[in-house]
Amino acid sequence: MNYEVVIGLETHVELDTKSKIFCSCGGHSAANEPNDCVCPACSGMPGMLPVMNKKVVELAVTAGLMLNCEISRYTTFDKKNYFYPDLPCAYQITQLNHPICTNGCVTVKTTQGSRDIRIKQIHMEEDAGKLVHSGKVSYVDFNRTSVPLIEIVTQPDFRSAEEVITYLTKLKSMFRSGGISECEEGAMRCDVNISVRPEGSEEFGVRTEIKNMSSFESIAKAIKYESQRHIDAIEFETEELVQETRRYDDLTGKTSAMRNKETEADYRYFPDANLMPIIIDDEWLEEIKANKPAEVDEKAEDYRLAGISEEEIEMLISNNKIAKLLDDIVAKGCNAKEGAAWILTDCAGILRKMGKTLNDLTITADDLFAITNMVEKGDVNRSAGRKILIAVIEDGADPIAFCKENGLDKKFDESAIAAVIDQAIASNPQAVEDFKSGKTKALQALFGFCMKQLKGAGDPAVIKTMLEEKLK
Repeated sequence: MNYEVVIGLETHVELDTKSKIFCSCGGHSAANEPNDCVCPACSGMPGMLPVMNKKVVELAVTAGLMLNCEISRYTTFDKKNYFYPDLPCAYQITQLNHPICTNGCVTVKTTQGSRDIRIKQIHMEEDAGKLVHSGKVSYVDFNRTSVPLIEIVTQPDFRSAEEVITYLTKLKSMFRSGGISECEEGAMRCDVNISVRPEGSEEFGVRTEIKNMSSFESIAKAIKYESQRHIDAIEFETEELVQETRRYDDLTGKTSAMRNKETEADYRYFPDANLMPIIIDDEWLEEIKANKPAEVDEKAEDYRLAGISEEEIEMLISNNKIAKLLDDIVAKGCNAKEGAAWILTDCAGILRKMGKTLNDLTITADDLFAITNMVEKGDVNRSAGRKILIAVIEDGADPIAFCKENGLDKKFDESAIAAVIDQAIASNPQAVEDFKSGKTKALQALFGFCMKQLKGAGDPAVIKTMLEEKLK
């Protein structure tokens, strides 16, 4: 008998805010040591009341708009009760009765074709703390407590691991591009609900939930293992399937039972009386819509039309910071393809030598545009432009001032270039002889001599042409 895998996802995404959802403590990335980003409110001290972070609402609504959801104009918070050491209040503030977004849809394209994945809801909630186990001792770190999350809950519309990974990859690109979340280092975690049923059947099978997965590779492996476990249980009666929560072990490649699957009744949900309902009026919603970033697919197509390569497009749409930098210098008049090369090749190369990545890039759009503009207008050549860029990135130099102080904007007329070429020929007789005997690499040595004497100034194309003509 053939079986169909049925999968639904609950994806938790940590929002990119400067403070937590209900207090002014810095977000999870602000912490340097365990429990150094904690206050009486997020550590559950008696008498402390939550205060809503407006930015969380705006990011949640933006995510909903990106996933084609209906935005709730009236949204409330509820308490989800359970006891665990990393949950200081013994309840989690979340949304059950009136979530912020509902009824969305996103299309995924795989080798099997396209499928619409329905979004049941997006709700806001606070994260729990983190347990650290060391031998027989367990420690709790509350830095992550009350860090803002959105949970995106899908309908059981996935039919393969490929569709799941395609969906999560698309979500990651959209949220990173839109400034919702970096989706890295545990900032994007997924619960996989999975069951199997005979092909053609409309009834769902026994469902199990695989908790807290962040690696796409592990998610794919877990789906493969768990679906086969279900099929074996049905076909060969290897075990009795029960509704339960399981964990996936990367080392063994297997899932194991954690606990029976809880229901809503187990959590004793009730409205949180400490938080007032949030009303999203027309003015606020229109403001959020106006600031909504361009769709990833639209942005990618714009880059494609500008002549940017697919590899570069992937880098841009996965990093909102550098994409915004490119958009800003293009808005000032820089060619998009050239601007992408300056950022993804030159800036990246300079940072790599410093042991850094593009995420560490601090150059302003004004400074980068000043450099690209000088090169485009011919005030300096590309080599000189890169020297200026190095000074700006490494030392925070002013690009215009550095250019003038180091004579990089000096214009060389043809007579000055010709004099340097004569000097190169006179000083390198062997290279001249090699060139005349057909060794074309000798030209590069002479060209390098000229560029060194000119200190990187002058147009390399002009210098090379004049050198070749002189040698001939």
